[in-house]
Amino acid sequence: MARIAAMEDIESIRDEQDFNSQMQAQNQLEMDANSGSPMTDDVPESVTKPRTGTYIATIQDVNEAFDSMNVLRYSQPCHLQGKCQGLTIIPFNAGHTLGGTIWKIRSPTAGTILYAVDMNHTRERHLDGTVLVRQASAGGGIFESLARPDLLITDAERANVTTARRKDRDAALLDCVTATLTSRNSLLLPCDASTRVLELLVLLDQHWNYSRLKFPICLLSRTGREMLTFVRSMMEWLGGTVSKEDVGEEATGGQGKGNKRRRDEDGDEEALGAFALRFRHLEFFPNPQALLHTYSSKDPKLILAVPASLSHGPSRVLFTEFAETPDNVVLLTGRGEEGTLGRILFDRWNNAQRDDVKWDRGRIGSNVMLDGILHLEIHSKVPLQGTELEEFLQKQRIAQEKEAAQKAAQARTERMLEADEGEDESDSDSDADSDSENEVEKTLEGDIMDTREDSVGQIVPSTKQLRRKGAKANMADSGDWAFGLDSDEPMRALSFDIYLKGNVARTTSFFKSAEGQSQRFRMFPYVEKKRRVDEYGETVDVGMWLRKGKVLEEDAESEETKELRRKAEEEAKKVPVELPSKFITTEVDVQLACRLFFVDLEGLNDGRAVKTIVPQVNPRKMIVVHAPSNYTDALIESCSNIRAMTKDIYAPAQGECIQIGQHTNSFSISLSDELLTSLKMSQFEDNEVGYVTGRIASLASSTIPVLEPVSFTSAQFEAKSRKSLQSRMLGSRPTLTLPQSTMIGELKLTALKSRLATVGVHAELIGEGVLICGAAAKKGGSGESLEDSVTVKKMTRGRVELEGSVSDIYYTVRKEIYNLHALVAA
Repeated sequence: MARIAAMEDIESIRDEQDFNSQMQAQNQLEMDANSGSPMTDDVPESVTKPRTGTYIATIQDVNEAFDSMNVLRYSQPCHLQGKCQGLTIIPFNAGHTLGGTIWKIRSPTAGTILYAVDMNHTRERHLDGTVLVRQASAGGGIFESLARPDLLITDAERANVTTARRKDRDAALLDCVTATLTSRNSLLLPCDASTRVLELLVLLDQHWNYSRLKFPICLLSRTGREMLTFVRSMMEWLGGTVSKEDVGEEATGGQGKGNKRRRDEDGDEEALGAFALRFRHLEFFPNPQALLHTYSSKDPKLILAVPASLSHGPSRVLFTEFAETPDNVVLLTGRGEEGTLGRILFDRWNNAQRDDVKWDRGRIGSNVMLDGILHLEIHSKVPLQGTELEEFLQKQRIAQEKEAAQKAAQARTERMLEADEGEDESDSDSDADSDSENEVEKTLEGDIMDTREDSVGQIVPSTKQLRRKGAKANMADSGDWAFGLDSDEPMRALSFDIYLKGNVARTTSFFKSAEGQSQRFRMFPYVEKKRRVDEYGETVDVGMWLRKGKVLEEDAESEETKELRRKAEEEAKKVPVELPSKFITTEVDVQLACRLFFVDLEGLNDGRAVKTIVPQVNPRKMIVVHAPSNYTDALIESCSNIRAMTKDIYAPAQGECIQIGQHTNSFSISLSDELLTSLKMSQFEDNEVGYVTGRIASLASSTIPVLEPVSFTSAQFEAKSRKSLQSRMLGSRPTLTLPQSTMIGELKLTALKSRLATVGVHAELIGEGVLICGAAAKKGGSGESLEDSVTVKKMTRGRVELEGSVSDIYYTVRKEIYNLHALVAA
């Protein structure tokens, strides 16, 4: 679902603004700067500025990012590796969106961390409530495995918000839709691409089937059809009231044949096995142009357009025309992000309401008639026309000709290299000699090419420029050749000792001719013999085997595979060629004349639910994020009024870091035998613990340091005694350091109660964290005095209070408390 949402946003934004040219210009500028190129003077100032703003990923980036993710199911533990060794994460249902998650993280340094942001405990039409809060049928309360974490990270964005009842909100939305459509007007409902839009579709489909409405529901999204197809294949993730009987299909028996016909028509979706989300009244449109081509602006219809924030995409384009039509309704179901058009419209609606019916007061407001002028910037992509189109085509032709020339030159170079490597390498030596002579003749007399650059960069003239020396040359010079285009030009002698096939670099000899010109010779002829037959004397034709393998693969393909491949090829041919276009930015003034209405369908907990759930979770520490300061203070104040709630609550500002764990360093050390004999160990559960003090010593015979007991020399003892005597006053006793004891473990009152029962002491739990032991715990009392009773209270920060009079019960209970801990003496 996140992949679909990201793809929708990226395609919409990139279809309106040219991010590729900006990135290419920036990358080229950085390359020129790194190479010291002086071309940076010609780059526009907008490109030479430092790279700032938002980077828009490509489709390939999105696919690579989501392909690298590991998919988990709810309650499936995942043990991380690498740098995150030791961490375990477990996802749980958050109830807000399809796939929304509460994360439970187990850390060796920070304990159990519960990341619970954007939760919803109420059951909706397509989702169940969060697993954090158990339903009333299951006894209520908090899910056991998520209760009492060491750290809770939650949000307080709606801590001061009181949401109206869901029944009232749904009724207000449907009444607005029905009244607008029946009055022959249209509605624009901005929505997201893959999360909360499912709740709207299910609600509208149920209403359409119940009210027998014939108006179209138009979903303006590039990925809408793909999203629904994916959801139908993941029905086990859904909840609520989604089923075949009441969503997407008629419940009456007379519609069975129609449903079967629709299933047969959509045979590609029949394999999914789920028809619950087959919306009969829903139509999909990829862009506003396709919508206007099917329905005119005067036809009444309900338009669900992405995105919900109206910051870009189809919803923003439609709003510029939609808002100018009187009695049309813009229906908002969310507040939108700060700074977007959706938030501006919400603020205008909320400010127009009375104080007692604002959105956070638990009441349903009324629609507002918009007026005035709204200034907007619209980014769009338009095809080129006229002179711009001709200039673009001319540049494209020049680029194609240049590319073709480069390919032709590269092909000629490859052919020449292949020709130089020699032919008929498997012939005998005599044939090779004759071939060498023929190659010389072909090279000198054949009309191969005009000029060619050899391996060292020298230009060899064409054979048309070569001519035999005539009257100026005698028979002794018959082996020499002259270069030149004019008879008046000086003749440059070039002789060949032995011609060698192959791409051989010419070297300059240190012998000089009479004219001072250097003479070049080719020497050491060698032709590598390549065997073209196998060990049985047969010629191996690789091409024949490749052709035969392709035929066998085609024969092995089934008829279905061939048909699918044929359809794919036809679809590829049907894809229209994109016309040359450009990106423009248009500033428009929208004359507002439509109505504006807001119904909260974000699917999040309100302040009452947050202030009730968080104390029940009862974390040891809590961090509040993603909330304004006044909402954060309201949640902290509510928690501070609860006595058993932790007081370690942090609300970091944006960018502030908080340490939630302790980083420990472990070292390897060896205990000496003398130190081991002096240790006093205490039993704690399955372990033995003890307190040790020593001095680390490094031995030359071992790489591991040794911990040895501390021993004072006589000089150190005398110095310490002298210092002690100097600090003493007349008549005072020397100061003695008492040994410090540490109790390790955590007291559990249920375990203490069980141990007391084994020794004959009756105990009962009363209240929260209080255990009464002795006579007062017995029902109806007995002959024992109430003074033989002890109260054990478990306080915060691991403190335990034992209250009672001095008696055998007191010492018995204290002894059992000590036995549940490990007493370590220093």
